[in-house]
Amino acid sequence: QVQLVESGGGLVQPGGSLRLSCATSGFAFNHYAIAWFRQAPGKEREGLACISLSDGAISHDHSAKGRFALSRDDAKRTVYLQIDSLTPEDTAVYYCTLEQGGLCIFRDDYQDYWGQGTQVTVSS
Repeated sequence: QVQLVESGGGLVQPGGSLRLSCATSGFAFNHYAIAWFRQAPGKEREGLACISLSDGAISHDHSAKGRFALSRDDAKRTVYLQIDSLTPEDTAVYYCTLEQGGLCIFRDDYQDYWGQGTQVTVSS
């Protein structure tokens, strides 16, 4: 059974950084792709970044380049999203997803599994 569990969210001051974790289980970790999305209050969900678990290639959605960095720890079956220079506009629920096609397409309907999300609030 595929499981994705996000953690690492919380309250952070503007200008700060966070590292979110996506712990996974239930599938071969060298297959498919893991992506990160977020949904801010009153806004549509948007894609951020994606990593191919087969070859390590990283893609960013066009609006998310620069401040979002991905990394992985294969021993822990975990993908990390590092977010720097946080602003209040980054306040959102952050989700990781499993895309079995492995294509890193930032569309909700291409994602096969979703985690429960982790809340990030940026406020002074």
